[in-house]
Amino acid sequence: MLLFPWRGKELIFITKFVLKIFDNPSRQNYQIMRSRTKIFILSLSGIIIFLTGMTLPQGGAPLSGHYLFVAVPGIRDYMGYGGHGLLVFDMDHNHQFVKRIETKGFHPDSKPSNVKGIAVSVPLNSIYISTIETLQRIDLSTGKIIWEKNIDKGCDRMSISPDGKTMYLPSFENKIWNVVDCQTGNVLKQIPGFTRSHNTLYGLSGDHVYLDDIASPWLTIADTKTGTIAGKVGPFGNFIRPFTVNGKETRVFATVDGLLGFEAGDLKTGKKLATVLVEGWTTGPVRRHGDPSHGIGLTPDEKEIWLCDGFNMRLHVFSAVEPYQQLTTIPLQDMPGWITFSLDGKYAYPSSGEVIDVKTRKVLTTLKDEFNNSVGSEKLVEVDFNNGKAVAAGDQFGIGRVRSTNPR
Repeated sequence: MLLFPWRGKELIFITKFVLKIFDNPSRQNYQIMRSRTKIFILSLSGIIIFLTGMTLPQGGAPLSGHYLFVAVPGIRDYMGYGGHGLLVFDMDHNHQFVKRIETKGFHPDSKPSNVKGIAVSVPLNSIYISTIETLQRIDLSTGKIIWEKNIDKGCDRMSISPDGKTMYLPSFENKIWNVVDCQTGNVLKQIPGFTRSHNTLYGLSGDHVYLDDIASPWLTIADTKTGTIAGKVGPFGNFIRPFTVNGKETRVFATVDGLLGFEAGDLKTGKKLATVLVEGWTTGPVRRHGDPSHGIGLTPDEKEIWLCDGFNMRLHVFSAVEPYQQLTTIPLQDMPGWITFSLDGKYAYPSSGEVIDVKTRKVLTTLKDEFNNSVGSEKLVEVDFNNGKAVAAGDQFGIGRVRSTNPR
């Protein structure tokens, strides 16, 4: 993070200009003042020039501002998308790389394991990373690993309650969901009855959590007060893949197997409402996930739906109001498999590594690590800091954040 916006060469020019004024022969009577001023200006300029080119070192000054935390390897266990660790980018300064936090999470052969999910507990000042085998908790202020736990039947994409106390953690495409204490990592309860547990999303109210069994056309709703199944939505046209919900928890928008497009469902009645196809684009085999549309997000203001297209390496943008008009398309540098947004809705983050201005649709930059390598991940989240402590956090899902009680 740059501490001043000026560059060193500009400050040198200003310094020389000021010194030239004091060197004017007509000011011979001010010899003492001139000498002292020279020393002051040179000293001050040296300090500013040093600070101007300085970025926060790893483990440097406490973070303040808005930061993007990116867990890698976040595209399978491929190391070519940023290596291994938790990468931090400064959202307030063109998403410059800040530091790499060392993480655990390894396969039995000691190679870095696939990161499956990322989530934050603001009250506990902690960020959590799940891999196929383990769950780890990391202190956001120090970057130190508080604990790592092996979870029976593995881990997948989890979600944390708004109060930061409880996590719903799916087994790795297995038959259960674990309810986990975020403080200790202890499993409090198991919810059985699934085939391939996978994606998990807490609603903003904290009253319900939405469970995606990717071998089922039904989205399951759990009551968080009782830790039991409260209902289902569907059936959708095929098995459900990534999905998102609005802030009032009345609508779900889901991608499904084999569809270049998405489907909408009513979270209150449990009925599927619509199937929306991407127009003007063909589809075919994709490199990952097996589906042309794997990844969907609502802008925080709930005005738009952004949809991944892995075959054409694009994002398609739709109106979030029926009949869900297709608005535009945005080309990407790699196959997208996920999409999320900054809390303020200004930036869109596809897993292919671009930072996109939501309003203009322009690619502003691409994420680069400390070695200038491209960074891509399906597991990233915004964390906002004040003097080293987390004060707010986004979500790995692109969820709607409108909480009005007026019906849509």
